[in-house]
Amino acid sequence: MYAGIDIGGTKTQVVLCAPDLTVVDSREVPTPAAEGGWAMVRAALDALVRLLDGGPAVLLGVGIGAAGVVDSRAGRILVASDSFRSWAGFAVTAAVEDALGVPAFLDNDVNAFLRGEATTGAVAGEPHVLGMTLGTGVGGALWLDGALFDGPHGAAGEIGHIPGFGDLPCTCGGRGHLETLASGRAVTARYGERTGRRLSARAVAEAAAHGDPDAAAVYEAAGSGVARAILITAGLTDITTFVIGGGVSEAWELLEPPVLAALTAEPPVSGRTVRVVRAGLGSSAVAVGAASRVRAELGTPVPG
Repeated sequence: MYAGIDIGGTKTQVVLCAPDLTVVDSREVPTPAAEGGWAMVRAALDALVRLLDGGPAVLLGVGIGAAGVVDSRAGRILVASDSFRSWAGFAVTAAVEDALGVPAFLDNDVNAFLRGEATTGAVAGEPHVLGMTLGTGVGGALWLDGALFDGPHGAAGEIGHIPGFGDLPCTCGGRGHLETLASGRAVTARYGERTGRRLSARAVAEAAAHGDPDAAAVYEAAGSGVARAILITAGLTDITTFVIGGGVSEAWELLEPPVLAALTAEPPVSGRTVRVVRAGLGSSAVAVGAASRVRAELGTPVPG
């Protein structure tokens, strides 16, 4: 049995996966992000222990997907947002291995998301994919030749913070990044600029579905931005398969039309058809992807 853990800013999800990565049990708990690294790992481990108490499963290893910049080889958080106290510098895998006595592996959450989708999700079997998550921010990751590609500095695929999407200020300090159009924060901010009302991204989507033209315009701009990011990636890497996840992607019926319209109007220079799909694993993608890292590192157990 493999365990996968998704440590997010507000909630932590833990799954137990069979050797074929089918989720056999799961549990979700609040993330005590303000209490520090030990508290966050302890909350995840407590949830995992409760799952293991439910049966005689033999735990082979644990994969963790975590927000922030990570050193996946050292199993340590390098950079984290201010919402995570005492998270930067925390040795995640060492803490898990000491507690459970099994191997542990750490990935950035977007890398884990793509690993899950490319292993057993919407793009399973595809050799080359860009994964994009539209959540509080916008993250990206690359899958090349059937494996995750980190790049020489660990930031390959981070399409969310490439300029060229207008001139709005980004939370990272830059300007004109995709995140200023297609993140949950951006949807809220752009709608507020147009109407003076502050709604969540989900509420803006609901307003668009009920005929609010300002809400529809915000999602159209988000979809057009995503399409531009897809075209940039296709032009630079020749990748033509894309999987989109994250909370904002739940409004797929609003995002998909402007994405497809832009791709039709300006196809990639290769002339190849671009395939854009919504994530298939839903909210479990990061945790399942983290578990798939364990399987890849340890190998599938032989039934005995």
